[in-house]
Amino acid sequence: MRLRRPFRVAYGEAASKTSLFVEIDGCNWGEASGSVYYGPSKEEIERDLEIGIEILRGTEKPSVGVLEEINRFELNHSARFALSTAYLHYLSGKLGQYPWEIVDLEAPDEIKTSFTVSISSISEMISEIKESPYPTIKLKMGFDGDEELLPELKKITGRNFRIDANGGWSLEKAERMLFELAQTGVELIEQPTKPELAAEWQYLKGRFNVALFIDEGVNVLEDYLKFADYVDGINIKQAKAGGILEAAAIAKQAAKDSRKVMLGCMVESSVAIAPALYMASLADYFDLDGPLLLEQDCATGIMFNIDKINLCEDIIGGPKLKARFRYDKID
Repeated sequence: MRLRRPFRVAYGEAASKTSLFVEIDGCNWGEASGSVYYGPSKEEIERDLEIGIEILRGTEKPSVGVLEEINRFELNHSARFALSTAYLHYLSGKLGQYPWEIVDLEAPDEIKTSFTVSISSISEMISEIKESPYPTIKLKMGFDGDEELLPELKKITGRNFRIDANGGWSLEKAERMLFELAQTGVELIEQPTKPELAAEWQYLKGRFNVALFIDEGVNVLEDYLKFADYVDGINIKQAKAGGILEAAAIAKQAAKDSRKVMLGCMVESSVAIAPALYMASLADYFDLDGPLLLEQDCATGIMFNIDKINLCEDIIGGPKLKARFRYDKID
């Protein structure tokens, strides 16, 4: 799937994104896509999808128990996510229930997403921010020279900024940048350093009036527990967690720990964004602009009105791939 513009972060760049889709009964879809940072590769996803599909062929009547089994499959997280999503949508269609009802979650309420401005030249990034209709901007940093953005950001009004360094800062630079960014009134800073240094965040947390969120290094609940004491919040991505059950478990534990929850995404279509919307009741922030970064979304079922996201009334059974994409290779 082609992107509207090249997407560059601290650890890589892409102009297109490859997604693999799983279907059950021809109308219940799941999506898997790797990451230049997290992986897995397209070949690894294909291999594990084939393994998972064979296991599912042996299941009998539809049940939430099968969804729980998928969560325990020893497959890569992207493949588990696609299988989990497709099966959740299958259950939704078969039982005639909304997907969030299947997993005992409250109905989604108001959802407003940030919009990501990725790394380019300073002038291009500032121009994109000024031209953007989105009130909340997630700004990618973590590159040499990103300090030059600071005086320009202070000149911009009418925007709420969230910063994501994608682990691109040293501890020393993180301390300097947190001090400066706090002066500009940014709402939160995500992944200031690599996860190996996250234990040091406890000495930064609270010193500056800005929340620190972790993303890289956290896939499943066990990972979150290792970092919980060092952070103010967590960005949960179902593509990393392996599906809605594990993602919801992380969010519920974070709430118990008085940590904020952001629901995030990869660059992916509405098929993969939808499960995050189903668990919106567990979140404080949303970074679900994946379909907005694509030249065209290959699915229906989700509506974007600038930053507001709504699920279509016919979302039972999940988003549907548009007809022209169903039998074509999407790359």
